[in-house]
Amino acid sequence: MMSDTITTPHRLSLTPSRAARELGLKRGELDLAVHLGLIRTVPDEGGGGRRVPRTEIERVRTGEGFPESLQHRVQVVGTTEGADVMGVPAGRFTRLARLGLVVPVKWYLNRYRAVVWLYLAEELKQFVADEKDAPLLNARRMPEGPRGLLDAGLDLRPRNWRGRHRGFLLRLAEDPWESAGALAAFLDPVQIAEIVPDPYERSHLNRFRPGPPDSGAPGSPASLIAERIMTADAPDEISLLRADLAAVLEEARERRPAPRPTAKRAPTSTHPAHVGSPGPKQPEWPEQRERTEQPGRPDEPQPPRGLLSRFRRRGRRATTT
Repeated sequence: MMSDTITTPHRLSLTPSRAARELGLKRGELDLAVHLGLIRTVPDEGGGGRRVPRTEIERVRTGEGFPESLQHRVQVVGTTEGADVMGVPAGRFTRLARLGLVVPVKWYLNRYRAVVWLYLAEELKQFVADEKDAPLLNARRMPEGPRGLLDAGLDLRPRNWRGRHRGFLLRLAEDPWESAGALAAFLDPVQIAEIVPDPYERSHLNRFRPGPPDSGAPGSPASLIAERIMTADAPDEISLLRADLAAVLEEARERRPAPRPTAKRAPTSTHPAHVGSPGPKQPEWPEQRERTEQPGRPDEPQPPRGLLSRFRRRGRRATTT
């Protein structure tokens, strides 16, 4: 009976790798579909990450145009391919991305440790189809306002990616502590320490704070780049994150306070002299012990014995002399 209880959830769900094969996707494409909310996942009761329910596999399979429709929705392109999709030079495409007009959905580091941004091909096609965006695509030069922002160094690609990734993490959160961890993932430790000064709460919060994807070994150059991309840097972005985190933490504390170490009780002595004794034991004269061992009538005097009796005999002799 116990083994059935443990294995039944696994029979009703698949690992991400197996689910990707069932749906005709690459593993990265399945992860992106989950991020976009196209495929629902559930926690693995054994603590092994998330799994895809079989019912979800069947739902996606019966969708119109499967599998091509699903594959098109998770197709990503880099700068060169994205420019081709939009029919603009690569330089124009990069400027549109830096202005935040097209939003990256993924990124990775190439062998030169340069950040390569990836975009949903479907979203780029929608941008081209919108007539109000035609001047940005067809004008010989960028309008003066956007051009001034670009000249000042504006680059909204990291921030826009953080916004998308934050939405994904919040969708997966199933209680306020997980939501708080998702928000804290985009703040540096100094900001978190200011918002959560209690060390026990901060330690509990960090359990739910995910790191950046594809971050590499801790302390490595790739890890440092990933942390920089993951961490909010604009004052208004930081302010909004801090306010949201403080609000979610209030709910988390009310729902389930962070665990704290319990105070240890002083050890109870098991020495025979103290077990069951309400206080220090009073001294007992040998005479008292003998009377207890050889009880007589209350009005019947007992002959004096022992050391105390010798003192008494000596005292009587001194009196009669």
